[in-house]
Amino acid sequence: MSSSKPQPILSTFDIVSLIVGTVVGAGLFKTPALVASALGSPHWIMLAWAIGGLASLIGALCYAELATAYPNVGGEYFFLHQAFGRSVAFLYAWARASVIVTGSIAGLAIAMGDYLAPLFPLLPHGPTVLALSAVLALTGLNSLGIHLAKNVQNFFLWLELVAVAVVLVAGYLAHPSASAVVVSPTQPLFQGLGFAMIFVLLTYGGWNEAAYLSAEARDGRRGVVKGLLLGIGVVTALYLVINFAYLWGLGAAGVAHADAPAASLFAAAFGGKAGALLSIIIAFSCMKSVNATIFLGARSNFAVGKDWHLFAWLGHWDAVGAPRRAMWIQAIIAAALILFAAWTRHGFEAVVEFTAPVFWFFIVLMALSVLVLRARGGARAGAFRVPLYPLTPLLFLAMASWLLYSSVSYTGVGALVGVVFLALGLIPLALERWWFGAKDPAASHTP
Repeated sequence: MSSSKPQPILSTFDIVSLIVGTVVGAGLFKTPALVASALGSPHWIMLAWAIGGLASLIGALCYAELATAYPNVGGEYFFLHQAFGRSVAFLYAWARASVIVTGSIAGLAIAMGDYLAPLFPLLPHGPTVLALSAVLALTGLNSLGIHLAKNVQNFFLWLELVAVAVVLVAGYLAHPSASAVVVSPTQPLFQGLGFAMIFVLLTYGGWNEAAYLSAEARDGRRGVVKGLLLGIGVVTALYLVINFAYLWGLGAAGVAHADAPAASLFAAAFGGKAGALLSIIIAFSCMKSVNATIFLGARSNFAVGKDWHLFAWLGHWDAVGAPRRAMWIQAIIAAALILFAAWTRHGFEAVVEFTAPVFWFFIVLMALSVLVLRARGGARAGAFRVPLYPLTPLLFLAMASWLLYSSVSYTGVGALVGVVFLALGLIPLALERWWFGAKDPAASHTP
């Protein structure tokens, strides 16, 4: 293995950029219509997005305690190891490698390919080819080192802010006299709010990836906490601003009845020829999220390589500041999922169904780990302490449990496929114990 290891070189801005890059993606251009149709009133719609930011903040406070008490490049993998043992931690890392992270990369790349393909009409199998090209190109970029990868991510963030400004301009230009019209909600308020929050919180998903930066934050524990809280704040502000632009330009009824609110807004503001501009904006947003997910996702694979004999070849951190082997394994699996999704002909939906239930199951365990670790030994000296304990982690647990239930209820066969892939992780787990016993090669002290 390489003697190189993660270095504390990420600034707070870098961490915020990675959080925004991971969270804000294609979902923001799809979800608002579902939320608007469920709630009807602009005030309730904006309140739902604000509640989503508050709920994410509650989760971020819990993660801030874990990340500062147990700073480790393995992030959630390491937290679960401390709370529930190495077998549960391995199954989570297996799920990230085979379902969660690779599924997210594939889904975002597919969405990007769908939006860009009309601009390349002569390209055979355009969406699939573009999705595969993005994953391979951005993995190659990240494998060149952390400095280049984080600079590209910061550049993507500035492009995102420009894109938000363009959406605001579109909302101003499209503003009709009917923008205050309230659409009749499709269900009673309480039920509609519950339905809307499922999609709002799914759209906020991804902030938890900041846990993998706890060993690379330049300002140490303080940098992780600042990055998490500022990142959630920026994401919430972006979501509120963009949804305000949708409502101002189209009205609640217009947003609710639009298959693609952003497309309807741009058509109203700039005319029918604005489709290409919108496609480019959404494609860059997806690429930003793919790049951030590639950057963060491979770190749990690296941690597994340090802790498990069978996967020791993944525990290699190159001198340029990147776990290259872990990244390329991640890219190969994501590429396979893209090809699988192309075969199903319902690519984005299939990938969401594949990943959501497994993802929320382990988030439930993460919420429990805050309670378990605090009860076992208290918060470590110098660590951030989650306020209003135990109310805050209990709220986080309730939110995650509800989303686990909802994701199972609203997904189809794809969810079963994800569970099967998770179960397959029992095979290497059994092989490890058979060949090497229970001995941990690194005693889970990954840096």
